[in-house]
Amino acid sequence: MLTASERSEFHAGLRRKERPNVENPSGTVHHAASGYTTVAEAYVRGRPEYPQELTDWLRDEIGLGRGARVVDLGAGTGKMTPRLLATGADVVAIEPVTQMLDKLSTTYPRVEALTGAAQAIPLADCEVDAVVCAQSFHWFAGPAALAEIHRVLKPGGRLAMLWNLSDTRVPWVAELSALINRYEGDAPRFHTGAWRDAFPYAGFGPLVERRYEHLHVGKPEDVIFNRVHSISFVAALTPERRAALDQELRHLIAHEPTLSGHEEIAVPYVTAAIRTDKLPA
Repeated sequence: MLTASERSEFHAGLRRKERPNVENPSGTVHHAASGYTTVAEAYVRGRPEYPQELTDWLRDEIGLGRGARVVDLGAGTGKMTPRLLATGADVVAIEPVTQMLDKLSTTYPRVEALTGAAQAIPLADCEVDAVVCAQSFHWFAGPAALAEIHRVLKPGGRLAMLWNLSDTRVPWVAELSALINRYEGDAPRFHTGAWRDAFPYAGFGPLVERRYEHLHVGKPEDVIFNRVHSISFVAALTPERRAALDQELRHLIAHEPTLSGHEEIAVPYVTAAIRTDKLPA
């Protein structure tokens, strides 16, 4: 374990290196992620929280608790952070987008917040008990990121991957998702399944998955409009194309009886919670 002064020097050295990030066109982060530099507030207001049941899952299956140290990798504005803190573990948030990391730091000033990327994690070998990727793994799924995650995990540590997914079993939610998907281009997303191509990976065990249902309740402005605006490739659209998309959203709301005229609505979600264990050397 590094001392405080050694950790500071180590982090400073990594910051001096050329690391992949959304502002570095030679990096490995997809260009669509640049949209996140402008939507931190929409992300906070529009993205659903994670279900309460995840706290038990994080304790029982990921092994978090007092004395444990966990990385919130691709932490964004900190949507997953309260669930991690609720376990009693020490949380290190790592995020490449400055605007999002600033929002997280303001909300959770006691959390150690570091600028970094999955392919260059600013921590020492075997330093953490778990790495949690909430709504982020699809952005960096591949050997370079998995090698870094494996490096910083202690023996027997666990990688957790989580996604809040729109419940497309509900017809109007399926219609909303289809509308959004028309704009996605080649942006990495959970529903394509491409992230699964990173597995199997030497050094990690099989994937184990659980799913949890929950609702995102709030004003349509937040749970639909801000939610859609917080999507990276939507944020990267031209103003004209975003306006056209907003018009389609208004049309959907006006013609859906469970949405039209309601000051508060409930959007159904399913959270996919997936883990894999670091195998003995």
